[in-house]
Amino acid sequence: MTTRQLVQQIHKKKSFLCIGLDTDLDKIPKHLLQEEDPIFAFNKAIIDATHQLCVAYKPNIAFYEAYGIKGWGALQKTIAYLNEKYPEIFTIADAKRGDIGNTSTRYAKAFFEELGFDSLTIAPYMGRDSVEPFLAFKDKHTILLALTSNDGAFDFQTKIVNGTELYKNVLEVSRTYKNSENLMYVVGATKASYLADIRKIIPDSFLLVPGVGAQGGNLFEVCRYGMNANVGLLVNSSRGIIYASKGIDFDEAAAKNAKNLQQEMATELKNLLK
Repeated sequence: MTTRQLVQQIHKKKSFLCIGLDTDLDKIPKHLLQEEDPIFAFNKAIIDATHQLCVAYKPNIAFYEAYGIKGWGALQKTIAYLNEKYPEIFTIADAKRGDIGNTSTRYAKAFFEELGFDSLTIAPYMGRDSVEPFLAFKDKHTILLALTSNDGAFDFQTKIVNGTELYKNVLEVSRTYKNSENLMYVVGATKASYLADIRKIIPDSFLLVPGVGAQGGNLFEVCRYGMNANVGLLVNSSRGIIYASKGIDFDEAAAKNAKNLQQEMATELKNLLK
């Protein structure tokens, strides 16, 4: 999917919501455990209930790897279902991969070609030759971890290196990578006050923003500092939507919470177009 197509979907749905499919068998409704594939059954129900309210889904790969072959099978079925039934949806593999040379190329092939994701989250610590292999894939997006929402982000990401915070160095250097137009960046919603400085460095790039809802991020603040002329935001909510209920109405409850966020986003988009 191209960035232009993503922007079109955002304006069509009046939403820049990304829903995290962090599916945990200990948290899904108990009646689904009787299904042949409980993870896929849960994901399918959430997707069918919310696809009109969001523009992206983001499975966190750890939640599937934890269940071995069955988990990977559920992930494959989830992405195949999305690509076949809702091809307008932007898909994000939240895998935080990154290694040198041919290893990164193999990771990219796994997620972009074999599984069919539109994008993949990447850890930038190993530098240029660990990131550029992902950027070589046409109409695929590499989402670089820039400033994350967890408390440990302050351990390294905001440290001063040569007079500048490390995360700013990451942003600056990444712009010099080959095919850097395919880059997006992760910036946590709990770090919303940093967005103004981030936008000075990458004014046109899309930002994937986790942390709204359960982690305490504020949508208004994210939009105030992070939105650009092309919106430039994918705001993720996981637990606050998919685990809105543990009853048989779990999909309806998820849709209700997603609708609440979508309506807030519609207001922000309306303000952008004034």
